[in-house]
Amino acid sequence: MNELDNAHEKIQTIPESVSGQALLDLPLLNKGTAFSIEERHALGLMGLLPPHVETIEQQVERCYESFNLEPTNLDKHIFLRELQDTNETLFYRLVLDYIAEMLPIIYTPVVGEACQKFSHIYRRPRGLFISYPEREHMDEILSNCALDHVEAIVVTDGERILGLGDQGAGGMGIPVGKLSLYTAIGGIDPTTTLPIMLDVGTNNQDRLADPDYIGWRNERITGDDYDQFIESFVSAIMKAVPDVLLQFEDFASRHASPILAKYRDRLCTFNDDIQGTAAVTTGTILAAAAATGRELDDHRVVMLGAGSAGIGISNQLVATMVSTGMSEAEARSRFFVIDSHGLIHDGRTDLAPYKVPFQQKLADLADWQRAPGNEISFEDTVKNAHPTILVGVTGQPGVFTKEIIEEMASHCDRPIIFPLSNPTSRCEADPQDLINWTQGKAIMATGSPFDPVHYEGHDFPIAQCNNSYIFPAMGLGVLASKARRVTDEMFMVAAIALKEFSPVVKDPQGELLPPLTDLRKLARHIAMAVGKKAQEQGMADKISEEELARKVDEKMWRPDYPTLVRSR
Repeated sequence: MNELDNAHEKIQTIPESVSGQALLDLPLLNKGTAFSIEERHALGLMGLLPPHVETIEQQVERCYESFNLEPTNLDKHIFLRELQDTNETLFYRLVLDYIAEMLPIIYTPVVGEACQKFSHIYRRPRGLFISYPEREHMDEILSNCALDHVEAIVVTDGERILGLGDQGAGGMGIPVGKLSLYTAIGGIDPTTTLPIMLDVGTNNQDRLADPDYIGWRNERITGDDYDQFIESFVSAIMKAVPDVLLQFEDFASRHASPILAKYRDRLCTFNDDIQGTAAVTTGTILAAAAATGRELDDHRVVMLGAGSAGIGISNQLVATMVSTGMSEAEARSRFFVIDSHGLIHDGRTDLAPYKVPFQQKLADLADWQRAPGNEISFEDTVKNAHPTILVGVTGQPGVFTKEIIEEMASHCDRPIIFPLSNPTSRCEADPQDLINWTQGKAIMATGSPFDPVHYEGHDFPIAQCNNSYIFPAMGLGVLASKARRVTDEMFMVAAIALKEFSPVVKDPQGELLPPLTDLRKLARHIAMAVGKKAQEQGMADKISEEELARKVDEKMWRPDYPTLVRSR
C-alpha cells in the first residue's frame, strides 16, 4: 500500500467567487475528473466535466500512460510542467508514485535542457520575475504574489545553471524544479513555496541573439549595481515575508560565497550549491569510506574544481575530520584542490580569498616529480599525492582520463571517485569507463542519474549523489522547528543522517545511497536531526523530541484531494 493512502480526508473551504471554469483553472484546487457528484453540483461544475467520477489513482495511471507516450525527455518534462500548471495535486501524486522515473525529468539532468530552451517551451507563468529595470517596484512585485503565506523561496540569477553556465531568464527552471522537490520529497505545502528569478541580464550571446528570448535583453550588470540590486531584493523579502526560508541557487562562484556570508546572519537562508552539495557529498563519502573499511581521516582528497561547490565540499569534509579530533591544519593538508590554473598552493599570487585556506605549501611539494613551471597540473597532483578520494565539480566532460584513473587505482585498493557535474553531458567521466579502468574496484557516485554498469558478470549500481537527498529535508527541518537561521552545523548533522541511512553502512554489498523510493522517509530522518541541532544552537525554541516529531509529520503535505466546500 502506498503510504499516501493512509492520509485522513481533508476538507477545504473555498470562497463563493471560486466556481465553475474559474475553479478548474486553479491548479492548487482543480481535481479534474475526481470532483465528486456533490462537489459538481455545489461548485458549478455540472456539464464541465465528463460524467464518470475517477479516483486519483485512476487519474495517475492515465497520466503515466500519457507520460510514456511522449517521444523525448524534454517532451516528458513539458508534459509534467503542464500537468503541474493544471492540477498540482495530481502532479505530485504522479511524481511520488513513480519517483525514480520522474525525478530525472523534473530535475537533473533534463531540467538543464529545459533551462536552455526555456523561452521556446514557456507555457504559463509560475513564480516571480524581478528584472533589473523594474528594481524600483520590488514591493509591488512581491505583493502580486498569489500565495497568502510563503514559507520557502528558491531564487536564482541564472548565471551558473548546473554545468551549463549563464542561461539568463531561462534559469527560472531551476527554482521551479527545486521547489517541486521541496514538496515531493520534503513535503512542503506547494501553496507556501515561491520560485523567483532575478533577471539582471545575460552574457550568453545565443540567448541575446534569440528572437524568442523572453528575458531582459541586456548584458549582465556587475559591481556596485549588482550588489545594490541584491541588497534591495533581500530587504524587500525581509519586509514582505520576514520569517521565510530563502535558498540561493546557481549564482556564479564570485557572487555565491559573498552573498551567503553577507546575509546568512540577517535572515533564514542558505546556498544549496555551497552547503547542500557539501552535505550530500560528505554524507555519501562517509558511506563510501565505511565501505572501504577506513575512517575518513585516513583518506587523501583531490578536489578538481574550486568554485562554490568544490570549496564548499572541501570545507565540509575538513570540518568532519576536525570533529573526529584531527587538527584543522592536518585536515587541510590532506586536501589537494585544483582550479583552472592547477593545484592551489602558496606560490601562487592569483588566489581568491576563499581558496587561500586550501593552499598547499610549495615547500612540501619540493620532491614531487612534475613538469617544470609554477603550475602543478591535475595529472601531477594525482601522481604525487596518491589520493584515495577524487571529486570532480568542473562541468568539463571527460577530464577524468584513463591515465589519471589508472594512476589513482595503482596506489589505492578501493578508489572513491565522484564525477559530480550536472547535467549528464557535463559529467567528468562515464561510470562504465571508471569501472573498466579500475577493474571493478571503484566506489562511485555521480551527480546525474546513470544506469547500472556491467563488468565481468556483475552489475554495479551507480549512486546519484544529488542535492535532492538534502535540501528538501533541510527545508522540512528548518520550517518544522521554526529555526531562525541555518548553520553549517545543521548541514553537518544532515550529512551524518544521510550516512546513517546508507544501505552500505549495514551491508558491505549494499548501495551507497538509499533508493529514491525512500526519499520521504530519509527527509523525515534528516529533518529530525536538523531540528534538534537548531535547538541545540539556540536557533529554534526548545521542544521535546516527541513534539518535534509531531511538527515534522504535520508539516509533511501529502498529495490527496480535499473535499471542497463553500465558505458560509
